[in-house]
Amino acid sequence: MVREIRYPLKQRDVEGLKVGDVIRFTGTLVTARDKAHQRLIELYKKGEKPPVDLRDGAIIHCGPIARREKDTWKIISAGPTTSYRMEEYTFDLIRQSGLRLIIGKGGMGEKTAEACKKYKVIYCAFTGGASVVAAEAIEKVENVFWLQELGMPEALWVFKVKDFGPLVVTIDAEGNNLTEEVIEKAKESFD
Repeated sequence: MVREIRYPLKQRDVEGLKVGDVIRFTGTLVTARDKAHQRLIELYKKGEKPPVDLRDGAIIHCGPIARREKDTWKIISAGPTTSYRMEEYTFDLIRQSGLRLIIGKGGMGEKTAEACKKYKVIYCAFTGGASVVAAEAIEKVENVFWLQELGMPEALWVFKVKDFGPLVVTIDAEGNNLTEEVIEKAKESFD
């Protein structure tokens, strides 16, 4: 069964989800890769507000490919990038922003699992190589920030999405980490 969740997300929306659950997300979804994570954390440390409020929101580790069409943007591709690259920034971003959902590819580590447990956040995996499927769930680009400074893939894109997914809960709000469980089972089988 696929469960539907919507922005804004509350703690109760993510607490009932467990690793392995499949969900779809509707609402505001913000892209954030390495440079955006760094910049967001810098702003929070200075006591400044970022250009988009992430509280009770969702981010995706994604560098979209977009085409300008008159006054709007058309997203051509929006598949996730490897999430583990953001591992060193994620605990701080979760703590400072109040976000509830992270979407990416390939899993994340112990520090992210710890932050998910402490702050009641979930990390979900989206299938790699399905960037066109992801783009089809984007109804519109609401805004884009830092495009000139960071470039298209690293900019902070704000999407309005409908039924984005399927997403597999890979780290739940209790800190259970499906990626780590699979790695451990594989090691046991190999031994």
